[in-house]
Amino acid sequence: MERTWRWFGKNDKITLAMLKQIGVEGIVTALHDIPNGEIWSREQINDLKTYIESYGMRWSVVESLPVSESIKYGGADRDQLIENYKQSLRNLSAEGIHTICYNFMPVLDWARTDLGHPNPNGTTNLYFSNAQFAYFDIHILKREHAADDYNAEVLAEVEKLKATMTEEDNHMLVENIIVKTQGFVSGNIKEGDEHPVELFRQLLDLYKGITKEQLRENMRYFLNAIMPVCNECDMYMCVHPDDPPFPILGLPRIVTNAEDIEWFLNAVDDPHNGLTFCAGSLSAGAHNQVVDMARKFCNRSWFVHLRSCHVFPNGDFTEASHLGGRADIIELARIFESCNPKLPMRVDHGMTMLGDEERGYNAGYSFLGRMFAMGQVQGILATVDRELGIAYKQPGFVEE
Repeated sequence: MERTWRWFGKNDKITLAMLKQIGVEGIVTALHDIPNGEIWSREQINDLKTYIESYGMRWSVVESLPVSESIKYGGADRDQLIENYKQSLRNLSAEGIHTICYNFMPVLDWARTDLGHPNPNGTTNLYFSNAQFAYFDIHILKREHAADDYNAEVLAEVEKLKATMTEEDNHMLVENIIVKTQGFVSGNIKEGDEHPVELFRQLLDLYKGITKEQLRENMRYFLNAIMPVCNECDMYMCVHPDDPPFPILGLPRIVTNAEDIEWFLNAVDDPHNGLTFCAGSLSAGAHNQVVDMARKFCNRSWFVHLRSCHVFPNGDFTEASHLGGRADIIELARIFESCNPKLPMRVDHGMTMLGDEERGYNAGYSFLGRMFAMGQVQGILATVDRELGIAYKQPGFVEE
């Protein structure tokens, strides 16, 4: 697979010169400074593409060209927003970029409660606590009837938290759930926004009455509308699974398991409608058998995220080592290398380690932690390629 890296543009503290040295072949990025719903011009696309190519790499995948909330909930302006989206697709195609990772998650792009959860070896990882998330939902967000969505064990833990949480703890939970994980990915809420909880409530209100079935139909509407352009311009849309892969905050979730994936692939049965196979998101749900899903959907997966989660008996989960967790990355490498060895792949999240925490990197996107993961995965790919009889080339080295 093509070794790619998620990079957040020219202001990213991780530079392209650094990435070239560690064997990155392709860049996964977006025009993060353009507000959601606006057209990406050819000039803006070309400027970033040319900059990437000046370092000997290519812009492999757009992650992401955001789908506006109004398209997701079916607002009055969704048709115009879809027209803007189609023009951005045409402009990307004209500049030679043909793979788009996007999501159809309402409001939240992804959710964690702890962005620096300690590991026994002194590193930290991202972590999702059901009890802390429920505490946020019930006592900070104060969503109506929120307690009905949690079982007795979680509610008991929430009561314990209520007795110990300070204002500083509450603030940190808000930052972790709706600010620090969202703003750097063209999210609805950015660092520095005043009253983020109130803004978040307003966003949730947009989805009142929207069921899973309605959200599915809105996704079908969107995909049917853009497929003619995708066919005309050879654009491969690959939806990212919901992260985490289960309902949260009373919002419907429609890409959480094999049945969901099968539904949207069949709903718009076109090869340009495909999947981002994110092993990390899928493995965060104990209901998902990730290896079986890879075998089933590898032929419609146009982008791969290789990471892994460990799920605890109470449903909490943490990002695991790239050699551990539920995802079985070694077997996934065999499946995807056999299916399509030209697929772009990124290691996705990594540990925070060896001073990463002091360098201001985006949550989940450390440098040394991801570089360590990339080294692990490159070793896996070299071994798997030898098994499969595929020639493995290490970027940046002269081949004898």
